Amino acid sequence: MLKYESLSKTLSEQIEYEKQTGTFARIGFDNRKVVRRNTVKTDVPSIWRPTFVHDIDKIMHCPYYNRYTDKTQVFSLIKNDDITRRSLHVQLVSRIARTIGHALNLNLDLIEAIALGHDIGHPPFAHTGEHYLDELYSAHTGRHFYHNIHSVRVLDRIFPFNITLQTLSGIASHNGEQELEEYRPIPLDSFEEFDRMIERCYEDRLYTANLLPSTLEGSVVRIADIIAYLGKDRQDAARVKIVDENAFVNEDIGSINAEIINNLVVNIIENSYGKPYIKLDRKHFKALQASKRDNYCMIYDSAATRAKLDLTAKPMMAEIYGQMLEDLTHNNRYSPIFTHHLDCVDKVHYKRNTPYQSEEPNQIVVDYIASMTENYFIELHRFLFPNSDLKVKFLGYFDDPTSANTK
Repeated sequence: MLKYESLSKTLSEQIEYEKQTGTFARIGFDNRKVVRRNTVKTDVPSIWRPTFVHDIDKIMHCPYYNRYTDKTQVFSLIKNDDITRRSLHVQLVSRIARTIGHALNLNLDLIEAIALGHDIGHPPFAHTGEHYLDELYSAHTGRHFYHNIHSVRVLDRIFPFNITLQTLSGIASHNGEQELEEYRPIPLDSFEEFDRMIERCYEDRLYTANLLPSTLEGSVVRIADIIAYLGKDRQDAARVKIVDENAFVNEDIGSINAEIINNLVVNIIENSYGKPYIKLDRKHFKALQASKRDNYCMIYDSAATRAKLDLTAKPMMAEIYGQMLEDLTHNNRYSPIFTHHLDCVDKVHYKRNTPYQSEEPNQIVVDYIASMTENYFIELHRFLFPNSDLKVKFLGYFDDPTSANTK
């Protein structure tokens, strides 16, 4: 039987009263405290374009934002318009986070900016592709690749958009794989400190995993990221017949997407209103952890999810990485890394302190691969290696998913 929780009558009446009387708790981030790298006339807020609206506009007009549409959330190499792409995921995160933020009287523009930008550095083939790219980058340089840190790089370095410290910090610390019962922001006041943190992330796995948001808004987006994928990935898994949606049972927060979203959002509001932190109670937090474990067991760690990618996408990425690094090192101006990547980045009119091409070659190759959609990645490999035996087979609309060819 479906179970939908509601806000307590006491809190509902308190929020309504405080809104009507203007005594609503003001705990959201104050736009007047915003920090940007550079003072730029066009970034000065106005009555119709407040501070973080500038960030939202820049993120949505970033050349890589459009590529969300062709990056799958979990299930790659499947032709199915009903499974989630990252374009939908970031919208769901934004919607859930804004619902919480509205109830708590947080800065909704800051929430939207963080949510829409949080996955813009995600490579093709979801988290599996992220692992492949991390292995390659680490083998060549000893440094690591994380999509959340790369999202910051996209918006701050590849395209120097002069995004606010508060938005970038929220993006960097959105790690949806590390859930907490309580998110208590750690203040961050300068780009000098932020840059040191980001650099350390490339070198230290443990440090990256423990980044914490600097604002309540960043905290809300981080928990909303988990809420957005927890039930939605179950829907997708059922659609591609990896698991039956009825296989998931959790009486505390529900098992289907609508229950999970409603019950976790209600519990967060109930436990966080007027507080300097974002919190779930113990019962709901434990239920969230249990639900995540179920997802890993039945979906993410499933052989059906990764088998084809390990046999095809992984060696293909290694070949593309090697070829692009060679072309870049030998200044092969006809290579796609020049015509499709460097030339594209150089067209962006924002001011740079140093030319993009002066970056370390492996970093440029990683930037290029991470920017790719899955279809582009496959086409590029076919272009570079037309005689390769590595061929990707998509599961079509009319194929039987229970007998998918993994060769």
